[in-house]
Amino acid sequence: MKTLAAAAIVLGLLIPSHDARAQTRNSRLFPPLDLGLLEGPDRDEWQKPDQIMDTLVIADGAVVADLGCGAGWFTVRLARRVGPNGLVYAEDVQTEMIRSTERRVQREGLRNVRPILGTQDDPRLPAGRVDALLIVDAYHEIVNPVALLTNVARALKPSGRVGIVDFTRGDGGPGPTAEERVDPAVILRDAERAGLRLLTQESFLPFQYLLIFGK
Repeated sequence: MKTLAAAAIVLGLLIPSHDARAQTRNSRLFPPLDLGLLEGPDRDEWQKPDQIMDTLVIADGAVVADLGCGAGWFTVRLARRVGPNGLVYAEDVQTEMIRSTERRVQREGLRNVRPILGTQDDPRLPAGRVDALLIVDAYHEIVNPVALLTNVARALKPSGRVGIVDFTRGDGGPGPTAEERVDPAVILRDAERAGLRLLTQESFLPFQYLLIFGK
């Protein structure tokens, strides 16, 4: 794999378009003022980020993406996993979330993260570059999932993988209200229409499911 060090040291924020700014007003989106709710001290225990990354075979030097990165909780863990020769695209559709992630990355001294301001339809990732992509706890916020996943598929390498983590139905444990939770069958249908196929469905998370897709 070619070294990504030169590219990784650039924290590049795309200039928001009118459409992207409009998307931040979408009522589905998580409010930036409530970011503290995502930082519970027990999140590592129930989110199991290392096991998720292991299941997606995320290794040193990989190019990965964190869609709906929020304040960068998962982004920094991905950045440590892929190391200085890897690269993490931290994508969100809200400028406030991108700014929060940038501040976190700078505090952590990480130089292999590239923030991207995407849109609801397009994460604006480079085509054919991504080894693994995560959408964690954010699927219910997506307005046009088929369009988004079609662009996600375009960003993957031939053997690239997509991991979608979301909360099981009902109102148990942490997470959004029962009405906001997405049935895995809905995601399976969306992914198939976008040109993705299910590789595995994991159940090791106590409150969530993990679906892994490939091209």
